[in-house]
Amino acid sequence: MRNYNTVEKKIAPKRKAQERISDFNPIYRELGDDEAIAQASRCLQCPIDVLRGLNSEFSFCRTGCPLNNKIPLWLRNTYEGNNIGAFEASNEMSPFPEILGRVCPKVGLCESSCVIEKSKFNAVSIGEVEVYLNEKAFDEGAKPDYGSKEGRKHKVAIIGSGPAGMSCATFLLRSGLHVEIFEKADRVGGLLTYGIPNFKLPKNTVQRRFDWMQEAGLKVHTNVEVGKDIKVKELEEKFERIFLAMGAPEGRSANMENEYANGVYHVMEILTKAQKKVFKQNFENSILRDKDVVVIGGGDSAMDALRTAIREGARSVQCVYRRDRQNMPGSQKEVDNAMEEGVEFIFNRQPKRVMVDKEMNVVGIEVLKTELEISKDSKRGSLKVLEDVRMQIPADIIILALGFNNKIFDFYQELGIKLGKFNDILVNEKLQTSNPKIYAGGDVVRGADLVVTAALDGRIAAASIVESLKEV
Repeated sequence: MRNYNTVEKKIAPKRKAQERISDFNPIYRELGDDEAIAQASRCLQCPIDVLRGLNSEFSFCRTGCPLNNKIPLWLRNTYEGNNIGAFEASNEMSPFPEILGRVCPKVGLCESSCVIEKSKFNAVSIGEVEVYLNEKAFDEGAKPDYGSKEGRKHKVAIIGSGPAGMSCATFLLRSGLHVEIFEKADRVGGLLTYGIPNFKLPKNTVQRRFDWMQEAGLKVHTNVEVGKDIKVKELEEKFERIFLAMGAPEGRSANMENEYANGVYHVMEILTKAQKKVFKQNFENSILRDKDVVVIGGGDSAMDALRTAIREGARSVQCVYRRDRQNMPGSQKEVDNAMEEGVEFIFNRQPKRVMVDKEMNVVGIEVLKTELEISKDSKRGSLKVLEDVRMQIPADIIILALGFNNKIFDFYQELGIKLGKFNDILVNEKLQTSNPKIYAGGDVVRGADLVVTAALDGRIAAASIVESLKEV
């Protein structure tokens, strides 16, 4: 190993833009055997655990990963051709590594913390190898270990099947508990199913995990909204513990005039509609087809909406963002992909009002010019809006991708759940709420955050629940 200076960093190659915009299939090709082994060979095999806790200027892949993944171990096993060993190591700390390898940003996390990232040679391609080694093991017949279906003790309910709920279910099953998930949508997966487009995360990878968990005894209830289709008190009586994992489902407002006009949508509504069309393979009735689409926002959800509009046959697709490209909150890789696929970016513009006709149908959007004023007190700088410099952009559809807020669910009061000032559920270090039988994690606690941090919360909550039930 340690071939970082002789083997160049390589990420999974992309399909050409003109080819990939015609479908919702994944745009990246997985690494082949030789490619993955070569990338694994670049690892330095840093003595992370030996140095952990010492005062040091170094960061490491494993310490940069919220899940504390055993990255050097599974890289070494991959390099040595020990596929099962690599698979077991990658699944030990992570509930779904082949999913996280695809959707984790890596930048700012494991790859940014890799020792050689600070050199001219760049970090190991951790995410690509993570996907490769798991898919390779699956092809060879390996399955994640969720324990036996028989002999499960105690009963735990999970409300929400997104990354936090899916992770919690994983670790509870491994611990021999009986687990049931309640999901209001028609399919499990939450954000992983309906919030991330198929061209970034193929949905069979999500369903495959749930299929394996169900084989091990997980019970899944879809089309069941807690508080509406089933009373939360019924769950509280039937189950010994409950884990809340409903995410942060409320789209943020742009606070502009005529925001509720016909043709203005929040991003999750668009992404959910698009994925349902992918499941049915029916795109004929898309509301975006032959329309001029404007997306407001600069994060990954905005990029997902833009690239979805391209694939659904929009006439034109533009992104309006109030800062410049360097200050966009999302992944630069996703911005590159959107540009390659034909999206036009309009930077330094802030929405002022939706332009409408007499029937309140969208006909355009008026935006104001902004300037960034850098100060010593702010790394990003403050934004100055020039009220007298206006621009009108024709549009039929406006998509708001400005982030997400927490929702106050009706059953919080019944459970005695205390909330923070942003409607986030207050929890202790064990992710236990003010009700000792109720735990919570993911976006309902953190606000909108990463899939990997939701996965971490699910793991922590599961460990806490298992510990609490030892005394029962």
